[in-house]
Amino acid sequence: MKPAAGCMDDFGEFYAVTKDGVFRAILVATGDRAGAEDASAEAYARACARWSRLREHPNPKAWVLRTALNVRRSWWRRTRRELLGAVPEHGAEDTASIDLDADLRRAVAALPTRQREVVALRVLADLSAEDTGELLGIAPATVHVHLHRALSALRLQFGEEVVG
Repeated sequence: MKPAAGCMDDFGEFYAVTKDGVFRAILVATGDRAGAEDASAEAYARACARWSRLREHPNPKAWVLRTALNVRRSWWRRTRRELLGAVPEHGAEDTASIDLDADLRRAVAALPTRQREVVALRVLADLSAEDTGELLGIAPATVHVHLHRALSALRLQFGEEVVG
């Protein structure tokens, strides 16, 4: 059964408004440009296929972010098994297109994975602590702790005035 034209128009608007933010958040969370592109594309393809139900979701953007993160994690798990434990590199050059200072990009890329994910979802994707916690499978209070630790590490490196 073919979706109604209005349904696809709604999805097109949703995609246009959210695609850049979702991509940036996944890119910062993973540190891998190609992987972020693939995961974002796959997440939006799945969202389009389910749009008749998904558009009623309380936060479709959060659903797409979670799906993209899950796609990326699944890829990483498969690749890790195939490469006998090799860990993908998270180079700062992969995040060059994000509107952040190069030193700040490197500092964020050097954060532990969970802190980097929290920064990406809370700051770049502008999700609430509750939505971020739901996406990552952690409590909102834990989101606050990871964000605090990440910002503290960045403040130490750059000084209080750079990271507010």
